[in-house]
Amino acid sequence: MILPNNPRFNKIAFILVLLGSIIYIILHLREDIIGVTNPSFLAFVLLALALVIALGFEFINGFHDTANAVATVIYSNSLPPIVAVVWSGLWNFLGVLCSSGAVAFTIVSLLPVELVLKVGSEAGFSMVFALLLAAVIWNLVTWFFGIPNSSSHTLIGSILGVGLMNQLLMGNNRASGVDWGQALQVFKALVFSPLAGFTIALLGMFLLKNFLPITSFYKVPEVGKTPPWPIRLLLILTCTGVSFSHGSNDGQKGMGLIMLILIGTVPTAYALNNAVSSKQVENFMNKAVVIDQVLMKYNNNPDLPTIDQSRQILTKTIQSSKIFPETIPAIRMMLQSIQHDVNNKETFKQVPVEYQANLRNDLYLVEQNLVHFTKVSPLTSSQKDLFEKFEKEIVTAIQFIPPWVKAVIAIALGLGTMVGWKRVVVTVGRKIGKNEMSYGQGAVAETVAMTMIQMGNQFHMPISTTHVVTSAVAGTALANGDGIQWRTIRNMAMAWILTLPVSIMLSAVLFWIFLKLF
Repeated sequence: MILPNNPRFNKIAFILVLLGSIIYIILHLREDIIGVTNPSFLAFVLLALALVIALGFEFINGFHDTANAVATVIYSNSLPPIVAVVWSGLWNFLGVLCSSGAVAFTIVSLLPVELVLKVGSEAGFSMVFALLLAAVIWNLVTWFFGIPNSSSHTLIGSILGVGLMNQLLMGNNRASGVDWGQALQVFKALVFSPLAGFTIALLGMFLLKNFLPITSFYKVPEVGKTPPWPIRLLLILTCTGVSFSHGSNDGQKGMGLIMLILIGTVPTAYALNNAVSSKQVENFMNKAVVIDQVLMKYNNNPDLPTIDQSRQILTKTIQSSKIFPETIPAIRMMLQSIQHDVNNKETFKQVPVEYQANLRNDLYLVEQNLVHFTKVSPLTSSQKDLFEKFEKEIVTAIQFIPPWVKAVIAIALGLGTMVGWKRVVVTVGRKIGKNEMSYGQGAVAETVAMTMIQMGNQFHMPISTTHVVTSAVAGTALANGDGIQWRTIRNMAMAWILTLPVSIMLSAVLFWIFLKLF
């Protein structure tokens, strides 16, 4: 059973953390944008609005996903709700801080390249606002009805909607639309993880009951009574593991979008990673020269395209996912331009502010095209190693997440959990199996969930904590001989099936509306 909550204490804690977070964001933004020339008031208004919506998405993510991490410890009375939420929030925070950011940029890679390159334009802002609002609306609808729904699934659907509408409005020859190859990889992770979670949890629960016949471990929690301390400790540990894993994966989904917002509004502060050392910049420049020489062997045409022509060619290459005869000369031209911009600079911070936004876009185009080039070209092992290292150095320069962004994402997740945990906890504890969830079921389900999420981190793939935890609970219920409440499963499946088409439609319509408004 669920322990009674303390509404007054929760409200005070919520307000204090919220105010502290706002002050924290303002101080760090102020520190980062000091010295920005010709600041635009409108840009800062859009920045503030976009940040509010992005953090609102992560806040609502806490309703759906982080609540799954605390479901077992709250439901089993192992921890009081407020303690469980704070504990989970702390480990979410640590998980976010320890994350690489790779999952964040996997999500961003699904966006149309022409919108990513022009994120500060009307179309770029329309994209960001449309996909975030669509994700927020659908998450709120499913939360209101107490249906565990995947924020990852929703966000990806919203991105696809923007890509499809962008392609419809601009035509196939002018827009990249959706990178279906990358989207397919993401879909595989989202579909495979709950199926694997269900199967592994079913087998794990079956084996556990046969090899660990401790009666108290398989009891249903009693009203107001804490479990024996070994079981309580185990459930707290599994909650900790899921919270950390959730932060390290799910917490990244808003990071990439926040970075797009920051780059679009104040590119002089966030376009390039100013933390890259002078030694790294020197190594980067040396590799750029060598790679230019290697590319010259594949195409030694002395007549290179102009820098603007090169950008168009490389954008076209990404859109079509194939190398054209003019691609290599365009990469060479871009490399030479990058060398000119960065030459004799110890750090990227020394690059003139008027060049930084274009330099970031040029680095992005070069990295994406080199990835395509290395896949289809007969390079030697040493050349492949050189190209891979150079690509990683470009990624370091343009795909970075400031610590303060990670911190506010973690805080948003924790606050969302504090407000909306109860609906999801009731569903997980009482409405999946025909009988209430036992201690053993909770431990097995969360162990499986944190394992699956960590596997997703290794492959840079987004994993839905909601889908994995709920499918694992269903697996343990079946292994326990309790049976499953098919009405709940049907509602969850319906939400799962509807999420993609609804979020695609919502974001596509919103994108079209915002384009007209802007």
